[in-house]
Amino acid sequence: MLSDALRDRPVFATKRARLLELLRTRAFQEREVTLSSGLKSNFYIDCKQVSLDAEGATLIGELFHMVIEEIAPQAVAVGGLTLGADPLATATSVVSWQAGRPRAAFIVRKEPKGHGTGQWIESAGLAPGAAVVILEDVVTTGASTLRAIERSRAAGLTVLHALGLVDRLEGGREAVIAETPMTTLFSRRDFLP
Repeated sequence: MLSDALRDRPVFATKRARLLELLRTRAFQEREVTLSSGLKSNFYIDCKQVSLDAEGATLIGELFHMVIEEIAPQAVAVGGLTLGADPLATATSVVSWQAGRPRAAFIVRKEPKGHGTGQWIESAGLAPGAAVVILEDVVTTGASTLRAIERSRAAGLTVLHALGLVDRLEGGREAVIAETPMTTLFSRRDFLP
């Protein structure tokens, strides 16, 4: 959950409201879909429609940076499972550099690299024990976030927190918080009554 202190900051509240508007108009659809988990749903949130947009990426990076400064200021990197987390990590890393608190981005592969070292993590040389925050676009079952946490830990990284854009309120949060604390900017309630 976002703290009241952060949620009530005028700059944070304004940027969060604008990001929600972009997600509602560009990413949210009420229609029957099959999710990556295989579950059926009557709504879909395609966050890439916003995270790959210049304004959307900037807002995500700014908001995620502000949240990380509150929940895990000692984090030196942000990343998650490719493909959903890739633009989130890049945006957050760029904003952190601009804010004078640089955090590297990293990518967790879905399959190990097919040649060379066979690594699961792509980064700019994160040291063993590096403190990281796992990023996610939409949390449904939590499987992608859990896979990113597991592979990050196996690579020797210290996972401090998970941070997502939208929690669909379908059990994913509970699964993730069994492994690490989790915060999301929005939930299903922000899109559906």
